Amino acid sequence: MPIHSDDGVVTHVIGIQIFTEAKLDLNNVSYPVFKETYQQQSDKLVEPFQVGGGILHSQQQEVCVLLQLSDEVIAQNILSRLTPRDVASIGSVCRRIRLLTKNEHVRKMVCQNAWGVDVTGALELMTKKLGWGRLARELTTLEAISWKKFTVGGGVEPSRCNFSACAVGNRLVLFGGEGVNMQPMDDTFVLNLDAKNPEWRRVIVKCSPPGRWGHTLSSLNGSWLVVFGGCGRQGLLNDVFVLDLDAKQPTWREVAGGTPPLPRSWHSSCTLEGSKLVVSGGCTDAGVLLSDTFLLDLNMEKPMWKEIPTAWTPSSRLGHSLSVYGRTKILMFGGLAKTGHLQLRSGDAYTIDLEKEKPEWRQLECGTDVGGQNAVVPPPRLDHVAVTMPCGRIIIFGGSIAGLHSPSQLFLLDPSEEKPSWRTLNVPGQPPKFAWGHSTCVVGGTRVLVLGGHNGEEWVLNELHELCLATRQDSP
Repeated sequence: MPIHSDDGVVTHVIGIQIFTEAKLDLNNVSYPVFKETYQQQSDKLVEPFQVGGGILHSQQQEVCVLLQLSDEVIAQNILSRLTPRDVASIGSVCRRIRLLTKNEHVRKMVCQNAWGVDVTGALELMTKKLGWGRLARELTTLEAISWKKFTVGGGVEPSRCNFSACAVGNRLVLFGGEGVNMQPMDDTFVLNLDAKNPEWRRVIVKCSPPGRWGHTLSSLNGSWLVVFGGCGRQGLLNDVFVLDLDAKQPTWREVAGGTPPLPRSWHSSCTLEGSKLVVSGGCTDAGVLLSDTFLLDLNMEKPMWKEIPTAWTPSSRLGHSLSVYGRTKILMFGGLAKTGHLQLRSGDAYTIDLEKEKPEWRQLECGTDVGGQNAVVPPPRLDHVAVTMPCGRIIIFGGSIAGLHSPSQLFLLDPSEEKPSWRTLNVPGQPPKFAWGHSTCVVGGTRVLVLGGHNGEEWVLNELHELCLATRQDSP
């Protein structure tokens, strides 16, 4: 039933849609799947309204009221609110809808509404070659996912382990680490992937934070970085330092406000909305595992630490991952968790939405049965890699895993589904033998860079493995 405005223009449609069950594996369907359209005498790109597979014939054929809407209303008020997968599917309805869904501006609106302005901004460069439609398809179906190995120049000296790295635009940044004889390092290195021949370079900075390892390094809005905690010369730390990498003279600046979290190492952290640092868990000097969660909004004039109180928390742990999806939601996975009197690797997943007035942790029940088959479950692990894709799905791999399980096996989860379930990804190419969360960076939303590997006693940071989630801009 069409709804008209005061001037007689159709602005909305109220209708009833009848569904029948269709057993399709949507993960393996190539979109769009166009059906034969009804050929009318008129040149108008409108099809007759159909009931039960038959066309209503009358002196004047009835037309689907949805198609009485203007292109602008259909594009901005209907198509733009659908997910990229649904838009690809609806393109099969008729030629007119197909043409609208193929419009690059419409496709960008769809991705922007589904993934957010910041995410689509980071993906802008990718669309110059692929276009929004193909990029959305590749990130939905993962049809182009692959591993690639390459080497870079320069060096990170002295050699170290237990550093932390993250990406700022197309640059990888590495800070600190554990040197020879457990020496805490305090230097900063950058690898510019836009360079013709990328190489590690040491950044000359002012007021470097005290040396540390077992800390976290995270990216904020623009070219800002934030480091928290870790183990220093005098024991564990709970300080916060920020750095503007693009400043004329990059300078680390300490941020202090409110009651900070307990000093810790091997905790996990993430950033929300480009300015809010979230810290979870870790280990104290006495070896006690922690289960608390703190937030620090670095966008405030005077940032203040705030503990997030919840009625229930996942068990205390270290070496777990925090992955942001849906702007304010966080998925916690794995880690070395306290189980009774023991500390065991975990394979559990938990979520929390920090936008709610009273956020609460909730354990995800990733079904024991999917389509009559046993569900895939990632082996318990810690210090692993967790990557949030632009569409909000999360990829887990690597880390320290018990038994003979391969650390290169990838697992995919969509935590926003009503009944989330893990699935495995078979990825062509050469995967890394080892992959650790603190040495893995996500660049541009579609490139996952795993830094180096072990040659027996030290890290080789000139060797990188790249997990390409979509066709590379420089691919033929």
